[in-house]
Amino acid sequence: MEINQAKGVIEAILFSAGREVKIGELMSALEINSSEIITIIESMKADYQEQNRGLQIINVGEAYQLCTKQEYYEYLYAVLDKRNKPNLSQAALETLAIIAYNPRITRAEIETIRGVGSDAIIYKLLDYNLIKETGKLDAPGRPGTYGVSTEFFRIFGFSNLDELPELPRYKVDENKQIVIDEIIEENSNKEKSEEQSSENSSKEAESSKNQADENSREEKSDEKMRTTKEEKRQDENLEAPMPEREGEDF
Repeated sequence: MEINQAKGVIEAILFSAGREVKIGELMSALEINSSEIITIIESMKADYQEQNRGLQIINVGEAYQLCTKQEYYEYLYAVLDKRNKPNLSQAALETLAIIAYNPRITRAEIETIRGVGSDAIIYKLLDYNLIKETGKLDAPGRPGTYGVSTEFFRIFGFSNLDELPELPRYKVDENKQIVIDEIIEENSNKEKSEEQSSENSSKEAESSKNQADENSREEKSDEKMRTTKEEKRQDENLEAPMPEREGEDF
């Protein structure tokens, strides 16, 4: 199958599915291996970008989905969806971030990190399909665990959890509260290093100035000595010789 025909088949499958399609499904439909599928889809992504198309292909884990570009959301929303926009509060975003960075986390652990009850927020995130239940923890009471959904990856533009921004280093104190002493210490050391560098630069500048002043004084002293010697020689040249006396006996 030529590449243009393969692109057309993949586009038709992704469009008709209306969901993420696994690489294995595409391999089965086109009867080609995974590396060829990936190469073709990467070429399709480039085509959509170069042609300024309204569609894009995104990675969702080990699958692909055809969807509209984010910058056209306002135009689509005005025509296709009259519901209220699902806005996430700061607390909801905070909880979502905790779950994203801590896969298979329990409700109790979320509340321990946040310091407040999170039932309502978790229900809202489940309703928005941004998180999902991932099973039961092997612990007393068998508490349920949560993780982010494929909808989370689709909306936020991540392919997997490895693409999440790196968190700053932190540690937990005896009250299980996150503290950032290491960050503060690191910044403090950085400031001390900058201060030391500035101090060294000032010392070097002062030393250079002192050396320049010393050189200037030595030059002035040498100039003064040369001037004094020159004046002395001029005085000697101006002094008249003593005339000889005739007829005097000694």
